[in-house]
Amino acid sequence: MTIIDGKQTAADLRTAIKQQTDTRIARGLSKPGLAVILVGENPASEVYVRNKCNACEEVGFYSLSKTFPYGVTEEELLNLINDLNNNSAINGILVQLPLPEHINEEKIIEAIDPLKDVDGFHPYNIGRLALRMPVLRSCTPKGIMTLLASTGISLEGKEAVVIGASNIVGRPVSLELLMARCTVTTCHSRTIDLEAHVRRADIIIAAVGIPGFVKGDWVKPGAVVIDVGINRLDTGKLVGDVDFAGAAKNASWITPVPGGVGPMTIASLLENTLQAAELQSS
Repeated sequence: MTIIDGKQTAADLRTAIKQQTDTRIARGLSKPGLAVILVGENPASEVYVRNKCNACEEVGFYSLSKTFPYGVTEEELLNLINDLNNNSAINGILVQLPLPEHINEEKIIEAIDPLKDVDGFHPYNIGRLALRMPVLRSCTPKGIMTLLASTGISLEGKEAVVIGASNIVGRPVSLELLMARCTVTTCHSRTIDLEAHVRRADIIIAAVGIPGFVKGDWVKPGAVVIDVGINRLDTGKLVGDVDFAGAAKNASWITPVPGGVGPMTIASLLENTLQAAELQSS
């Protein structure tokens, strides 16, 4: 069993992005710019936004952070997004989810210029992915594909089982795996005999948000396990959706939690922002 080191892979990716950014600036082009919008006081989201801004600084990007109180109106958010869409210094716009219930998330996401949608959530970008013509790809699924590529394993023809069908991870990663020529099964809360699906999988992507949901003995010998879950136990310990100790006995490759998929999400966001800047420059 080999650990898939998300921290190192993300660090290598950030180094490459920094080099490409320096080259871009040397060509007389502007720094890639990322705007992050946060609504309300959520300590976890605040930390995440701060990490994104720090990552921007590390690779030489310009970053702008806008924080609104919980009671912000939908119209105020839409007005800001419209301003950012028309701001040439901003190449990527990210709205930290979830939003308060009084704001329509779909409306906010669809208001973002698709070429500035660095989260990859806009229907235009998801549709392009479904048609195998991706432009800006959802960050966590993109990061997962980068981690899978780091193993050197050919994905063609492999049986991939995705557990979870969210718009943020499950659905887009299923499309990514299809594009990589896997045979893909997407499982969800209504799936009958989930264990049987997992047992036949060559690649397991777990994204359900339930600690230890995937049992170690479900993992067949040689399978690759990508654990997207980050769950905090009452003890304060962070664990994934997969029983790591049990799965590690059978898996050929496995991501740890923390230090697996998590670091790749921000690295993929930076990659998307640079790509968006290049697209807008051309």
